[in-house]
Amino acid sequence: MLAGARTGNSVRALPTGSLFAIQFLTILPPLVRRTPTSQELGAAGAFFPLVGLLLGLALVGLDLLLGSQFQSNVRAALLVVALAVATGALHLDGVVDTFDGAFGGGDAATRLEVMRDPRAGAFGVVGLVCLMLVKVAALEALPEHLRSTAIIIGPCLGRWAIVQAMWSFPYARRDGLGRAFNEGLGWTHVAVAGLTVVAAASFLLGVAGLGLLLAGVGGGWLASRLLASRLGGLTGDTYGSLCELVETGAWLVLGSRLLAGYP
Repeated sequence: MLAGARTGNSVRALPTGSLFAIQFLTILPPLVRRTPTSQELGAAGAFFPLVGLLLGLALVGLDLLLGSQFQSNVRAALLVVALAVATGALHLDGVVDTFDGAFGGGDAATRLEVMRDPRAGAFGVVGLVCLMLVKVAALEALPEHLRSTAIIIGPCLGRWAIVQAMWSFPYARRDGLGRAFNEGLGWTHVAVAGLTVVAAASFLLGVAGLGLLLAGVGGGWLASRLLASRLGGLTGDTYGSLCELVETGAWLVLGSRLLAGYP
């Protein structure tokens, strides 16, 4: 469904939406023990970047605890595992399904059916392994003066990519939880999420942070466009894969020589 047909433009659902955002994106126990409405799910999207920031802060705390005991490569691997555990491997599961479906044969309908198959295929397994290897290497390559900042901003940008994709592209299926998120998302929710990620990027990295955000927006849009062309739209699984790709891309950029001289 396109943005014009959405119903989620109210701010009234924001308080409960924040609780559902935490509930959906982490393994924390449910704070609201009932089924959310579509508007509440849409409002949850407003807080996706904020949840990413909280996850990043938790990872920084863990990184500091591990710093006295392990080398950077071991710490990087443990952080990647910790993030997977904290999120219930939700987005990693999306990576497997997305790679299996989007890069297989057949038409869009066939690819969507492949994504529903609980069994992991070759594309999904290879994609997941490659992603995890790159994530660990990207974290290990982070310079010490940017390490904590990068660990915080990466999950924030990744979860902003979900909001951007939900708002910019139609949903490929007629049903599913992802469709409820998509239909409930309104411009006010996108604005709150956008302001959060802009404030975080500029506070943590200044002008470089805004450049990183623009790169994430561009990269996320291109990946979304590719997936939508293969599937006839996006799904909940593709939202998760986009989160992982943008998160990893942010760490790669911050660990590259592009910012080697950044203070």
